[in-house]
Amino acid sequence: MNAIAPTPPAYRFAASDCGGLATSVRGVPVVMRCSGALWLPDEGALLVADLHLEKGSAYASRGQMLPPYDTRETLRRLDEEITALAPATVVLLGDTFHDRRSEDRLAGDDAERLRELAAGRRLVWVIGNHDADGPRALPGEVADELTLAGLTLRHEPQAGAQLGEVAGHLHPAARVVAPRGTVRRRCFITDGERVILPAFGAYAGGLNVLERAFAGMFVRPPLAGVLGTQRVRAIGWGRLAGD
Repeated sequence: MNAIAPTPPAYRFAASDCGGLATSVRGVPVVMRCSGALWLPDEGALLVADLHLEKGSAYASRGQMLPPYDTRETLRRLDEEITALAPATVVLLGDTFHDRRSEDRLAGDDAERLRELAAGRRLVWVIGNHDADGPRALPGEVADELTLAGLTLRHEPQAGAQLGEVAGHLHPAARVVAPRGTVRRRCFITDGERVILPAFGAYAGGLNVLERAFAGMFVRPPLAGVLGTQRVRAIGWGRLAGD
């Protein structure tokens, strides 16, 4: 993977609202939002991956005390995206809960916020490896994977060239070397044929896109859509560095 040539000039990105990047996956228009969500404007669909709700309480139960505000912060950011875009469909691309007991540990107002986010729209919980049972008492559909606008939405990206796949699971992050210094940020990664979303959760980490887990997934040198505080920047493969 490290031997991939510099990014070819065939990619087409356009500035979007909130500093996002508008592009396409297998011809389907998408916007990489600065929040880490993926917006499908023609479908009115908002996609987010790896919220890992109640990760803080999971760590606390094992004696590693973290501030217990990750779920509230993650849902606040999701609420902002839903308010801004008014999606007809929201797809949670797996690992929405950090473990199978996370739903039991949800504070009542956080559970109510999830119910409110589902009101008046289609909510789909794609199951992941952390939340294979799906929700029990919360609204929405549960699916192993979902087809939308010809794209295949699943939690874990499959090996090899999976054209039209939209997935999460790997928590992609990019380390970018620039004249003013080096930064490491969560990112989208795409070659225009498939896209892997960054983790949306407040406490979710990131795996460098140069790691072996990403090898062999792209039919051409991919680009990283790197999340910044004001915008998403398209960064070519040759500017990325390992950790």
